[in-house]
Amino acid sequence: MPFKKEQHSKESCNTHLNAVKDALYVLNGKWKLPLILALQNGPLRFNEIQKSLGEITPKILSKELKDLELNEFLNRKVFSTTPVTVTYELTAYSASLERVIDELRIWGTQHRERLVNHRKTDYHMKEVAT
Repeated sequence: MPFKKEQHSKESCNTHLNAVKDALYVLNGKWKLPLILALQNGPLRFNEIQKSLGEITPKILSKELKDLELNEFLNRKVFSTTPVTVTYELTAYSASLERVIDELRIWGTQHRERLVNHRKTDYHMKEVAT
């Protein structure tokens, strides 16, 4: 299915392109959306987040958390306990990504099924040929 072919002015095309660039800039990389998903069930501490994501290094996790905080998707809360407790939780603004994440999930599921079915067809065709 090709993209919708609508007539756009150069200005509106650039506006749309810049909006997509802005969204990708904020959500770029392989960890931002999984991080947001990890925090959907409530606040977590740094080590809990790292364990839930698996392969992320502490350095990358720290950077990604700071980026998400700067873009107002999560809050960092520091509690004066001994030792100090720090938790991360989603902001109300992060709910604005719900439709985006849901659409990505749907598309990802369809894409994976497409690839699996294509591989099965290729495998079957190779078996028939031999």
